[in-house]
Order: sequence, then C-alpha cells, then structure tokens
Amino acid sequence: MSLVMTTASVPDRDKVAYWNDAVSRTLVPMTVTPRGDGAFDGRIATDRLGYLQVSTMEADAKQVSRTPALIARSSEALLAVGVQISGTATFVQDGRRTEVGEGDLVVYDTTRPYSFDYHRRFATHIFQLPRRTLGVSDSEIRQVTGNAIGTEDGFGAMLLPFLATLASSPADGYPPAVANRLAGNVVDLFATLIAERAHPGDTNADARSHLMLRILDHVNRNLSDPDLSPERIAQKHRISVRYLHRLFESEGTTVGRLIRQRRLEECGRELARRGRTAPTVSAVAQRWGFVNPAHFSRAFRAVYGVSPREWRNLRTAEDDFGRSPTVTPATGTVPETPPLPTVAHGTDRHGADLPPSSG
Repeated sequence: MSLVMTTASVPDRDKVAYWNDAVSRTLVPMTVTPRGDGAFDGRIATDRLGYLQVSTMEADAKQVSRTPALIARSSEALLAVGVQISGTATFVQDGRRTEVGEGDLVVYDTTRPYSFDYHRRFATHIFQLPRRTLGVSDSEIRQVTGNAIGTEDGFGAMLLPFLATLASSPADGYPPAVANRLAGNVVDLFATLIAERAHPGDTNADARSHLMLRILDHVNRNLSDPDLSPERIAQKHRISVRYLHRLFESEGTTVGRLIRQRRLEECGRELARRGRTAPTVSAVAQRWGFVNPAHFSRAFRAVYGVSPREWRNLRTAEDDFGRSPTVTPATGTVPETPPLPTVAHGTDRHGADLPPSSG
C-alpha cells in the first residue's frame, strides 16, 4: 500500500515546514525552498519493491538542495534515478549543470551534494536503491551524474518507458517474490545504463567482464581465508549476493564451485612438491581454507580419484623414478596437472559446493 503525504489539509503557514519534513523522511534529508509567495502545494506517494523505493512527487515550483551537513544525517548510501514527468528543472552535481526536460532521466548520488531547481509546477518519478547493489565503481557513477538522459539516448530510450510503467503500477499488486525479482531487474538495468554512459565504447558484457576479473582476483588472493564466502565477496565489491550469483550463472559455474576448485588446485600443487620437510596433509588443507579435514579428503578424492596422501605418494614416486605416461586418475596413475573439479551438488556453510561421498 502506498504511503501518501500531502499538504492539502495542512494550514498554509505550516505547509513549507510540513513539506520539508515529508520529503526528508520519504527520500533523504534535504532543504526545500518554494519559489512562489503563495501557499505551497505538494504531494508525494511512495511504494517499495523489495529494496527498491519508488516515489512519485508533484509540487509547486521550488528549490531543493542536499548539503554535506544533511548528507551526514543519512545512514545509507543510495543511488537515485529521477524521471521527469512534467515541468522542467536545473540539476547540479559533481560540478556539472544540466537542464532536465519532460521525459528526461537523471542519475544522482545521495552521498554527494546536489541541487534541483524546479522552475514551475512539476511531477517526477524517483527511484532509490542501495548503491552497493549496483556493482559499479564510484568513478563510473561520477561520470553519469549531472547529465540529463533523453528518450533519444541509446539505452535510456528503452529504460524510460519501463520505469514510467513500473512507477504507475501499485506495488502491493505484486507478490513479494515478484517484487524482489523486479527490484533485481531494475538494478541490472541501472547498472547497464551507468556502464553505457561511463564507457560509451564498451558493451554491458565488457562492464561485467571487468567486474568478474576483479572478483576472480579477490578470490585468488583470499583462498586461505576460511570465511571467504559469497556474502563477503559481494560486500567487498559493493554488490548484492543475488547479483554476484547472476554473474557466475553467465560463466556456467557458481561462486562456491570456483572457491572449491581453486583451493583444491592449490592443495594438489603443494602436496605434489618435493621438499626435505613436507607439510602434513591437514596443514596444507588448512593453509588453503579447508577447516574440516574429513571434508577436504572427500572433496579431494571426488576430484582426483585418490586421497590427498595417495596423491602425494604417487607424485613423489614419479619424481623419484622419472615421468611415466600419464592417464586419468580413474586408471590409477597421476595426471601432469590437476584437472578441473567436476560439478558437485550441495554446499558447505560458506556456500562452497560439497562433492558426493566416495565411501
């Protein structure tokens, strides 16, 4: 059900103060200054779709400003997208000034100062979502803010009709699962829009590829951390866990499988090394993030066909007596390099997939 706040029944002398409070509580703290001398009139209706907030505001001409002092009062970093339904506005953020006309879209970051100057009565849709869900960098967002995006501008031309329809539909008409899915779709669309505007020569696939490279590098550098998990990875890269899983779906794997695969590869390499003082199997497992020796042994056998201890003995024997022809682990000899893990089912407490028991 929509939350509606209006100045209609508020005494004239209290309308401006009421509207300042209503807008600040519904959106983010800001200062509103009416441009006219008469009684101010304004109405704002707000719905939620999961973590996405959708508001429609209609009001008389006014100036809106968000200062560093007001930003300090906010507890969460939000990204906002405004769609101008009627009227015009001058928008300023990050040193750029743009004129926003009817049908234009504008992106702004609530963690940095900005201002709107609405020259006459206007109406606008405002979409707000946690900035961390987008999976785009601060520098990319800065390249998009302070610019009006019109209906003739590439991806914006497709996005604007969808947003207008979404804002006009009652949110309580969607079951929670559908609402969350819609919110996720909007996040993907906004991330695509920012990537397109920040990197005009790139495609959305390029933007996702860059993010995946950063995630893979983070995984490789933190394999030894037993708490490495989808939640930690998503938090580090300021994206939602849902969006992280979606990235890996396009790669044909899961976050848990990747973590398990890389850990087993490093364990296999270390166990195969010769040295005067070879570490114990449990020490190697713990060094690469396996906290449960039994789980590590099952996972290793499921992939390589032998136990970790047998793997080390076989590789050591190879080095002692010279390389012999290599075949797959299933035939009883050892491959030159560790094979990639097969797809497994089930997950451990950190989201890493568990292999089937090998008895």
